[in-house]
Amino acid sequence: MPTKSLTPVLDTVNLPADMRAFSIKQLRQLSDELRAETIRAVSTTSGHLGASLGVVELTVALHHVFNTPHDLLVWDVGHQAYPHKILTGRRDRILTLRQGGGLSGFTKRSESVYDPFGTAHSSTSISATLGMAVARDLDGGDHQMIAVIGDGAMSAGMAYEAMNNAGSMDSRLLVILNDNDMSIAPAVGAMSAYLSRLISSRPYRSLRHFARETAKRFPRSLEQAARRAEEYARGMVTGGTLFEELGFYYVGPIDGHNLDHLVPVLKNIHEDRQTGPILLHVVTHKGHGYPPAEESPDKYHGVAKFDVVTGKQFKPESPAPSYTSVFAKALIAEAAHDDKIIALTAAMPDGTGLSKFAERFPGRFFDVGIAEQHGVTFAAGLATQGYKPFAAIYSTFLQRAYDQVVHDVAIQQLPVRFAIDRAGMVGADGATHMGSFDITYLATLPGFVVMGAADEVELMHMVATAASIDDRPSAFRYPRGDASGLEMPDRGTPLEIGKGRMMREGTRVAILSFGARLHEALVAADSLDGHGLSTSVADARFAKPLDEALIRALATEHEVLITLEDGAIGGFASHVLSFLAIQGLLDNGLKVRPIFTPDTFFDHDKPEVQYERAGLTAPHIVATVLAALGRADEAREPKRA
Repeated sequence: MPTKSLTPVLDTVNLPADMRAFSIKQLRQLSDELRAETIRAVSTTSGHLGASLGVVELTVALHHVFNTPHDLLVWDVGHQAYPHKILTGRRDRILTLRQGGGLSGFTKRSESVYDPFGTAHSSTSISATLGMAVARDLDGGDHQMIAVIGDGAMSAGMAYEAMNNAGSMDSRLLVILNDNDMSIAPAVGAMSAYLSRLISSRPYRSLRHFARETAKRFPRSLEQAARRAEEYARGMVTGGTLFEELGFYYVGPIDGHNLDHLVPVLKNIHEDRQTGPILLHVVTHKGHGYPPAEESPDKYHGVAKFDVVTGKQFKPESPAPSYTSVFAKALIAEAAHDDKIIALTAAMPDGTGLSKFAERFPGRFFDVGIAEQHGVTFAAGLATQGYKPFAAIYSTFLQRAYDQVVHDVAIQQLPVRFAIDRAGMVGADGATHMGSFDITYLATLPGFVVMGAADEVELMHMVATAASIDDRPSAFRYPRGDASGLEMPDRGTPLEIGKGRMMREGTRVAILSFGARLHEALVAADSLDGHGLSTSVADARFAKPLDEALIRALATEHEVLITLEDGAIGGFASHVLSFLAIQGLLDNGLKVRPIFTPDTFFDHDKPEVQYERAGLTAPHIVATVLAALGRADEAREPKRA
């Protein structure tokens, strides 16, 4: 006998159109099966679990009611869209999630017509969807625009900027606030659902519109009083006064896991074609329906592969600590000796290791939410008062606050210290999270000290160095993943600003490395020695200020000079080349070859695969040197992007 399917309803859904005629009972079963399928997939691939489980019923209801992809649905942040991917023709590939050549862990325009906008950073959905709505209006279209924003994304100022703009316009737009931490919502239940259904209905909206039009015939003071009275009355029973003040018609809060509540309200909104933006407040719970994730939503936000029955995650043990934990240890050591040290992050206390700092120094730790712009200027304010703020922000997220880095920190020469985690390739999170640009965008700023850690001991020294710099901003970058397993001191020692170190002496080839690819440079040097090419290796330590004496010595004492960095064009190599050109050190036949991240975006894959594709490994270094010397036939250059 054939095996009975565990997902009989889900098996009938290849695209959302297949579920449009489903009954509420069928939708409930579909939700249960979709949740089980999501758990099964993430247990195999790893990824963001809790947020996706929290929106299963909402995903089902949205695709049941709205005519996607004609109606445009934007998820913010995109890591809560795994159930959405399963329902939109990608179920057969869901086990490739976050794997090389497979599905992205976020929404991605090039992946599906059901992903109209990529959202791997947060808080962009309302702005993007408003732009789509205005384009629809200009084209004379009538399709719906829906933005689902949640998982902390409403803590960013950009969301409110977009709402303020949308509230002043007549473009029809539905924003669904997925409130999955109960930070805003009062208790939800049958009465709230009934009121939400009532005020989202066409009769109520039409009556409200009629009343407003009638009120306009009265003196302005009476019209305003009537409007405020109506909004106040609705706010007393449903909440949402803030959103009403921003110009949105507020509906909610409703239980985001109850399809009996969700579907009627969404249908009312779908059928009502009046203009203007609407905000539907939906309360959900991260990890809903899977006990391990419900009990530990923080640990199941992003998970490794795990056992579905027990929830136990399979995290390979490493003899070496992670760079993130090394940073935390180093900062705690500095803070124990200096009560002016403050640590802050933007909604990533665990990801940056600062949760450990918070346990030790709770009064000196601040999580500003998904608000990097505010966080940087907040740190600048602390610095003006003699404190020593360390802003621990991923390289890719610091991009969001670049104007603040320039205007509020660099121009004023304030000693804010930037701890830049996830520098270089990041693996499964892909192009949106790559830390490829921070060297370029920071080293171009006057007065900035920019450091790159080659190993965990160097990272500890750079934390101590940053703590000692009181007259200008500084940054130190370090990669994702495990360190080298070196013996570490209890506390770092400040480095001399702008001074690198020689790792090995040679006579013909010099490799000048900045950052965490130093090991590859040393391996390459061993290989080059085998080709009869005596090779020096230096660790620059600083991209700014440069160690000019070191660079001059390498340039004048070697035939070939290689620069190596895990960052984009315009970074460390550009500064070295400018110095060499200005000093005339390129005029006597020196062969300089910069190695940096190619001018492309790298999709998700294993980090080692990404570094291979980027040409940032020892064989690529060797091939580059041999080619510079006209000996390319001695080594077949590995493939790269």
